[in-house]
Amino acid sequence: MTAEQANDPFTTSVIQASLTAAADEMFAVLRKTAMSPIIYEVLDVGTGITDGAGNLVSSGAGIPTFVGVLDKAVQRIIEIHEDDGIRPGDMFITNDPYFGGVTHLNDVVIALPVFVDGRRLAWTASIAHWNDIGGLVAGSMSTEATEIFQEGLRLPAVKLFDGGTVIQSVMDIIATNSRLPDFATGDLWAQVAASRIAEKRIVQLVESHGAAAYEAAILTLFDEGEKRGLAGLAQLPHGTYFIEEEQDDGALWRATITLSPQRFVVDLRGNPKMRAAPYNTSRDGAVISAQMIFKAMSDPTLFANAGSFRALEVITEPGTVFHATGNAPHGYYFETRIRLYDMLWQCLARSMPDILPAGHFASICGTVLAGDHPDTGRRFTMVEPQMGGWGATSTRDGLDAMYSCSHGDTYNCPVEIAEARYGLEVDYKALKDSAEGRGQFSGGRGLSLRYRMRGRTMLSAGFSRNRIPVWGLKGGDEGGTNGFTIVRSDGRREDKAFASGVVLEADDAIEIHTANGGGWGEP
Repeated sequence: MTAEQANDPFTTSVIQASLTAAADEMFAVLRKTAMSPIIYEVLDVGTGITDGAGNLVSSGAGIPTFVGVLDKAVQRIIEIHEDDGIRPGDMFITNDPYFGGVTHLNDVVIALPVFVDGRRLAWTASIAHWNDIGGLVAGSMSTEATEIFQEGLRLPAVKLFDGGTVIQSVMDIIATNSRLPDFATGDLWAQVAASRIAEKRIVQLVESHGAAAYEAAILTLFDEGEKRGLAGLAQLPHGTYFIEEEQDDGALWRATITLSPQRFVVDLRGNPKMRAAPYNTSRDGAVISAQMIFKAMSDPTLFANAGSFRALEVITEPGTVFHATGNAPHGYYFETRIRLYDMLWQCLARSMPDILPAGHFASICGTVLAGDHPDTGRRFTMVEPQMGGWGATSTRDGLDAMYSCSHGDTYNCPVEIAEARYGLEVDYKALKDSAEGRGQFSGGRGLSLRYRMRGRTMLSAGFSRNRIPVWGLKGGDEGGTNGFTIVRSDGRREDKAFASGVVLEADDAIEIHTANGGGWGEP
């Protein structure tokens, strides 16, 4: 193929659209073949395609912060295995934040290198939350963990397939270390199928248009992402913005954001040291929070690839809560990451209230219930994020009962599915009846929810922003806090924010309340 043919704009557009379609097809395959409702109902997954070096090319639907994991995971896999050789038919698995997993051990990445005529041109990768990966408690999310060893099975970017042959010993290790081996194995094969369908599409694409056209299209795609980011950045108020925010535990977090026509710099130095508790995040996790803010500010469209973030720089300090090292645990990393995202958002919103909304409930409010189904006796583990209120803007009220800003296009598990699969009762699920978050425009309403147990069940849950309320803008009211209450069958009540390994008996209940969004403007 000539250089002119490789750079033909029509061919480039076809290749770019085909790669997006392949990532979307990955997502559809994963959704339709997974065994766990957290995947096929809630869509707690991400799919994507990178180039041969691990740079993000396209992504499917799902959680935006998960898409930000995949390129980083692939690059770490390459770093670990490049010297030993990465061959056609190899496939890799990782869940460890110190080996490309980025998040916590429940989130498992499957990555497949794609070769055409002996050249590695791409990777297809997915990430999905598995309901149980071992560890101290069912659901693998203990609030008592002090080291990552206590959080479950670590898969340090190892081969799952070698030259097209499954490594059965790795499969056996995974199944043996999960309290839900059938679900772990089923979800794993769903991710394998997703990678293989995208591999097939990429090979067909290269065979149809040639490797030169394929690689030229990707470079054009990266350049377009960079141009979009810079164009949006040029329209923002340039300057340096600082925030220091108290957290629920009394710690002070801080960030400095510097905006210029060419750079968006997030400086996270000077933050608290990492903790011997599961509330740390990896540097990659902190970068993803910054990527979310940068993308929303510069180019809030579905278009995203490695070029989109060329103008972003994130500075972290090793050994801090935003750049954990050694063997620090990460089980509730998502609360740290969503709170970091929210703090960066607040930093800019205070100076740009007409552009950005007030604060939202800013917690994943992850709720894990595990036990034996009272009807079938089969072991179950429910992993359910909760919904809350989003902040008001300068032109309208906030949205009611949405997932956190990290979640993107995800859904709640229907009551009927939860009751059938998990053997519990949902007594009510309603919008929160509260006047918090009032303003010229009011924040969206949070959620009121009550689960009632039908048999002995183990609870683990983590709700941040449980003491420091959701922030309003321009004189708007605060939106309140998140939390839950254990209601024993004899009427005793226990208010909680974080807990794990709590035993609930039949007719005990959990009452959940999530915050309203912050108001905008004086009421």
